[in-house]
Amino acid sequence: MTHPLIPQIIDLATPIAQDLGLEVVSAVFQTHQNPPVLRVDIRNPQADTSLDDCEQMSRALEATLDSLDAIPEAYVLEVSSPGTSRTLTTDREFIAFKGFPVRVETDRPFEGRQKWTGQLVGRDETAVRINRKGRLVAIPREFVTAVQLDDGT
Repeated sequence: MTHPLIPQIIDLATPIAQDLGLEVVSAVFQTHQNPPVLRVDIRNPQADTSLDDCEQMSRALEATLDSLDAIPEAYVLEVSSPGTSRTLTTDREFIAFKGFPVRVETDRPFEGRQKWTGQLVGRDETAVRINRKGRLVAIPREFVTAVQLDDGT
């Protein structure tokens, strides 16, 4: 069932996307997560949807939602392109995709596994950090071979 805020959020997001030359594809509010996650999928009808497209939309939509206090409780905003399966490599990408679902692969087991999934918390000189069901996991960078956006497939 669609969350009751979704029509209002789509009404707010659509003109913002249009001003950026983008389209809103879908939106979902995942209230079963803590904090809840508002995911808005966009696409660029003129070209492949880029990291810059997602970043610009995220900043503009976040400012609007915050100024209107559209979602009174704490939440995480995710703006992405449907079907994006992208390897994150730059610091900028790790910042832009904070809060997004990711898959992390390692070259050797860390805490007994080589494949991890969770919400991206960040990356620094020592570790890639993800949130796995409320538990912060810091995977040493020297173990990490790939970090990819996880589209759920």
